[in-house]
Amino acid sequence: MSQARPKNIVIVGGSLGGLFMGVALKHLRKDLNIRILERNATPLLHDQGAGVVAGPEVQQFFQKFDQTKTPLAVTSHQRLYLDMKGDVIDREDKAQQMTSWDLLYHLLRANYDGVKSEYGKMPNTAEDSQGSVSYEYGCTVAGVRAPGTLPSSALDMSNPLKLAIKHHTGHTTTADADLVIAADGPSSSIRKLYLPDIERTYAGYVAWRGTVPEDQVSEAAQDVFVEKFPFYHSEHTQILAYTIPGNHDTLVPGKRLLNWVWYINYPLDSPKHVEVMTDNKGQRHHVTLPAGGVREEVWGRLKQYAASKLPPQFAELVKKTEVPFIQAITDVISPSAVFDSGRVLLIGDALAGLRPHTAMSTSQAAMNAMKLAEAIDNIIEGQGIRVLQKWEEEVTTYAKKLQSHGVQIGIRSQFGEHPMSG
Repeated sequence: MSQARPKNIVIVGGSLGGLFMGVALKHLRKDLNIRILERNATPLLHDQGAGVVAGPEVQQFFQKFDQTKTPLAVTSHQRLYLDMKGDVIDREDKAQQMTSWDLLYHLLRANYDGVKSEYGKMPNTAEDSQGSVSYEYGCTVAGVRAPGTLPSSALDMSNPLKLAIKHHTGHTTTADADLVIAADGPSSSIRKLYLPDIERTYAGYVAWRGTVPEDQVSEAAQDVFVEKFPFYHSEHTQILAYTIPGNHDTLVPGKRLLNWVWYINYPLDSPKHVEVMTDNKGQRHHVTLPAGGVREEVWGRLKQYAASKLPPQFAELVKKTEVPFIQAITDVISPSAVFDSGRVLLIGDALAGLRPHTAMSTSQAAMNAMKLAEAIDNIIEGQGIRVLQKWEEEVTTYAKKLQSHGVQIGIRSQFGEHPMSG
């Protein structure tokens, strides 16, 4: 008896990872029905205010799939290491491409479901598609039920998975899916259904983040920040910065943004940790305290701390930032990427949450999506579950290597002695 092949695909998570997956599938196959389910109850995710290193996998993805052909990044030409006085103590010629979460998100939405924005513009071309795409917000998957016992040796899709979808309005609906792809981040609810003992753990420090318009900083600051990648290391702390596209994807010099990331140690549940992770409405956050939520008195003390503990150029960036936000640094990794005999799959941060020191989280999501889209295409053409097994081996090996590397960098940066400490 011939096996049914995947037609209805549900992607859980509508941030970058889910959109990478949706765009890749839409581009490779015109006969799929693709649904992205996003838990946030807004049609568009808000600007995260975050810079992103556009690694080779991200660049490859956009070269292959982006129909807007929008310039993606600012080139950083050098890595610099500063001392406390702001002098350059070491430099390395190394070109890297720097972009923003905001730009990537809007370009992916344009390519996935045609959302219009001030970013890239889609060409006016009619698509010959037998399938469909949707982006549904304000909903989470509360349960996944496989019909009967699925064999481990074959990808039998003759009976679809049953999903329970909980909506922000309070009601629950059901849906069928041939494949479920979890791109719902390091705290993945889908992963938790299959691996409830795999927990996301706090690493002992947070990243303060913010941006400042390029034309609002002094000449001394521009000398080390503009189109460069400067670092400052000291005991238990690290700060870095780089230039990213400005509002509405502008790459015009002077109109771009300077993005900074400052790692500071706060032991779990210590008074300082509780203080910085409690927002201006009194709510405590455990992973991300979003832009606009930092209390004025906490932010004021951090700016004073920056003035005494950072090189003057970095202190200036912190001082001139209007809307900072905070991300707790955490660790999580799944031992597997494939569940229910190939019917449920993990990608990106749901598979492995990488520490930002690696600058590879977005690259991991892009790589996972490209490889998985090819595997699904091969499955539809009849190659079977061995294709997924090969994909799983590749992406889990990649994840383990990067996750371990990020931990090593973080330990040296925040709890050891960095060779470039100034």
